[in-house]
Amino acid sequence: MTDGPAIAFYWRPGCGFCARLHHALDRLGIVVRHHNIWEDADAAATVRSIARGNETVPTVVVGPVGLVNPSPAQVVEAVRAHAPDLLPDSLRIPAVSEEVDAPPAADD
Repeated sequence: MTDGPAIAFYWRPGCGFCARLHHALDRLGIVVRHHNIWEDADAAATVRSIARGNETVPTVVVGPVGLVNPSPAQVVEAVRAHAPDLLPDSLRIPAVSEEVDAPPAADD
């Protein structure tokens, strides 16, 4: 396994959907590892295994989840669920405090 982000972004040159999603993820601060399916036979095989035999891109893999032509929100949710350490601070959901204030006592 190679070092780097655990978010794999499968794409091909000339794919407008790929460019759009990549730009959106970049703006959100989500770092991905790029795989050009026209230059990498293993990457193309991975996409076919996820996309029912098709080479549909963009395809994004986050941990055990493969997403075919996902929205930026779907990618964020997958990262939140399977690789939360890779989310930029701006997309992290603040932890809920363990301490909960008791409601004030009602006057009788």
